Amino acid sequence: MSKKQKFIVLFALFIVPLLFYIFLSMGINNFAKLPVLTEHVADVASVSQKTQFNRKISIVTFLGKDVEAVKGEYFNLNEKIYKPFYGFKDFQMVVIAVKGTEKEVEKLQKQIGAFTNMIKWNFVFTEEELVKAMYDSFNTNQSLDVNLHSSKAFIVDKDICLRGRKDDKDSANGILYGYDMTSVAELNDKMKDDVKVVLAEYRLALKKNNADREI
Repeated sequence: MSKKQKFIVLFALFIVPLLFYIFLSMGINNFAKLPVLTEHVADVASVSQKTQFNRKISIVTFLGKDVEAVKGEYFNLNEKIYKPFYGFKDFQMVVIAVKGTEKEVEKLQKQIGAFTNMIKWNFVFTEEELVKAMYDSFNTNQSLDVNLHSSKAFIVDKDICLRGRKDDKDSANGILYGYDMTSVAELNDKMKDDVKVVLAEYRLALKKNNADREI
């Protein structure tokens, strides 16, 4: 083997991985992450044996007691957010529902599921006081309505933190805690982009960890 060939082999074995690591490190540091608005919200695992926020990227909603009145919001969310992202391994939808609405929710599930793979939808039923407590832990600038419903969809990351915007031109003080499910435009133009950012964060972090192990 010539000196030139040896140099090429050494370069491929040692220099290329190092350059790749530096590239990933710069990407992680310079990547525009979606801000954390509330640290450590209440985990849904406190009221469910089958569902948890930990190690998941969760879209969280509060359905309320009048399911029929708000079902349009869920059709919007399904089309604009769930369908584009449900294929990602750690992505899930979590709907916090009030005990006693099971029959109405079953009907809603059938309607959404007519044209959708519902594998990543999770409906969690709990008592009214626990619904309120879970919502309050998000520490947003709005309250649930009289039916324990919110028209907002929230992004909760793998560390059980609420993500959102701090520079939103349409929100008070620039802070966007949740995304309006009644607005197809907001789901499509804001929430979809922000979910992409959170997913990209974890993909980049995973690549960086893999590069660390290889080096």
